[in-house]
Amino acid sequence: MFENYKTFETEFAGRPLVVETGKITQLANGACLVRYGETVVHVAVTASAKPREGVDFFPLSVDYEEKQYALGKIPGGFGKREGRPSEKAILVSRVIDRPIRPLFPKDMRNDVSIVCTVMAYDPDCLPEIAAMVGTSIALSISDIPWNGPISAVSVGLVDDEFVINPTKEQREVSRMAVTVASTDSRIAMIEAGADIVPDDVMYSGIMAGHEANQSIIEFIKSIKAEIGKEKFEYPSNEPDEAMFEAIKEFSIDDIRVALDTDDKKVRDERLKPIYEAVHEKFDEIYPDQAEKIDECLYKTQKFIVRRWLLDEQKRVDGRKMDEMRPLASEVGVLPRVHGSGLFTRGQTQVLTITTLGSVSDQQTLDGIDDKTSKRYIHHYNFPSYSVGETKPSRGPGRREIGHGALAERALVPVIPSVEEFPYTIRLVSEILSSNGSTSQGSICGSTLSLMDAGVPIKAPVAGISCGLITEGDRWMTMVDIQGLEDFFGDMDFKVAGTHEGITAIQMDLKISGLTPDMVKEALYKTHKARDYILDEVMLKAIPEPRKELSKYAPKMLSTTIPIDKIREVIGSGGKVIQKICAECDVKIDIEEDGHVFVSGLDMENCRRAMTIVDTIVSDPEPGAIYKGRVTRLMDFGAFVEIAPGKEGLCHISQLDVKRTEKVTDVVNVDDTIIVKVLDIDDKGRLNLSRREALIEVEGLKPENELPPRRPSGSRQNFHRNNDRRAHNNND
Repeated sequence: MFENYKTFETEFAGRPLVVETGKITQLANGACLVRYGETVVHVAVTASAKPREGVDFFPLSVDYEEKQYALGKIPGGFGKREGRPSEKAILVSRVIDRPIRPLFPKDMRNDVSIVCTVMAYDPDCLPEIAAMVGTSIALSISDIPWNGPISAVSVGLVDDEFVINPTKEQREVSRMAVTVASTDSRIAMIEAGADIVPDDVMYSGIMAGHEANQSIIEFIKSIKAEIGKEKFEYPSNEPDEAMFEAIKEFSIDDIRVALDTDDKKVRDERLKPIYEAVHEKFDEIYPDQAEKIDECLYKTQKFIVRRWLLDEQKRVDGRKMDEMRPLASEVGVLPRVHGSGLFTRGQTQVLTITTLGSVSDQQTLDGIDDKTSKRYIHHYNFPSYSVGETKPSRGPGRREIGHGALAERALVPVIPSVEEFPYTIRLVSEILSSNGSTSQGSICGSTLSLMDAGVPIKAPVAGISCGLITEGDRWMTMVDIQGLEDFFGDMDFKVAGTHEGITAIQMDLKISGLTPDMVKEALYKTHKARDYILDEVMLKAIPEPRKELSKYAPKMLSTTIPIDKIREVIGSGGKVIQKICAECDVKIDIEEDGHVFVSGLDMENCRRAMTIVDTIVSDPEPGAIYKGRVTRLMDFGAFVEIAPGKEGLCHISQLDVKRTEKVTDVVNVDDTIIVKVLDIDDKGRLNLSRREALIEVEGLKPENELPPRRPSGSRQNFHRNNDRRAHNNND
């Protein structure tokens, strides 16, 4: 039945990699089932028969789908089916897109769709790596024009040794997580998160990944040679050469003048009349080809910018190749928020706001990996006004999610642990103005905002991008690229880090890949640039995190209690913990491992709540002082509850520093008083003293008077009578 069914097998980082084709998904242009260990990913690629009309770009879509059945789970919610993709799935889609997109013909306008579905999940074999390899195989054997193959690996650093495709256990202790995609000759994509790893170590890790990719590329080539289809032909959308030369000759001088400014708004205004003049002249000559006329104008701008860079080392805004745009930093921009930082680089401007919350405010995750929550959250917003456009907000797109994740990854290594700083931290980067490298600007603004909020980060982090221009064997890099250099250049190499090392990398390319020398130079230039940004701009605005939190931020205390005591603190139906929260005006979170977090706006209330928790889980000791509530009055004294379920007697002689005739002269039911534990009898009953607490805490002196009259009823008689009643009831 399955005449074309074939399997191909190799070893990938010490685990079997099996590829199946020809058995399922036979109507797609190309498809395969990739088995890596016990991870199974299905990949299907399809292309439209005709080009899409009215577009000036290659319409490629990549979808990475996580299915809950892959790890034996039923989705939550009423629908019991997967909803919109998780942020993790969106990020993986972007990672797959970046290395394959430059290898498609730039003049093709046929829609191409790639769908990667995770059908089984083995934590030791990352499904995103299997998906990238499967995408390369499906495209290679399909009839879709594509200049592959590529391969991708994950590189870890464990005990100072590089590990290719680390297992779950190795990933948990690895100092870096680097995804490297390669062609047979160049590095096509880098996506990295690292725990302040030195540049030379990062470079060596990238090269280790590049080398590991080569065997898989040869494996894919062998599959293509055996079952690959002939690529289909498509109508080119490339403008006619004569048409391009005519439009370039007509407009090139005016476009040179228009582009020669450091102000994006001025540049756009200058270009408008040029576009109008070109269309007025050439619309009649080339009817129904308005998109191609615009393409010729785009290519003319690209020609000018690249010639300036390659031949004259001239940048659009007049900067030198290693010179950054004007920089500015400011903190404390907004009142009442917990922290804020404004970072400006040329006409790119980012305002990041920090909000601190309780540990229970952490985000719950529902992906297929084992990460269920995170307490540091970074969101990135890119409104249309930031680029001078008008369009309604539709919520975050893939770009916003990707840039927020990049900034989050860059700062994770310097965020203090929950034991050091028991808060959930949310950062929101608002892009106020955009002319290139907003993601890196958000990293700088976020560092400022965190320090303004008093978050004790381990080290400040800055981000910067490096561009590239190539022509044959010629190439050159430039630091801090702006919008035009990104549009018309060949690379956007984003690197974030501290003085000591790298925390994140993201590399976008418009060419097939980078040589090792290009990677090395980009790392060198970005390190030099981020040192300058940190020392000369950011740390001059705020040299270290503030010592105190904002008065509007919740105050937080934490402790650890025995696991078998959690039930006592919570109480039946939550009565005990609810009572503590209500009395102290705080919020209490208790985790399964016994960590207790108390948060509130008043630190004194937090301390009181924490004291109550400590009292519940540990027996009071003589000499300890507590704040308690009067629950009952007797002629001989008052009963005071120092914690739910823990009550003691404060004898009338111990109610005040002076002689007390009546208990009600000093206290009433529901009064809050401080008491000191005098002793604990052999039955565990507490003898308390308000008198001793006042002397010790408030420094009051006792009056030299005779001891008070002994009431007819005594504590001993009270307890004796209660014991007798209990005995009779049991009978």
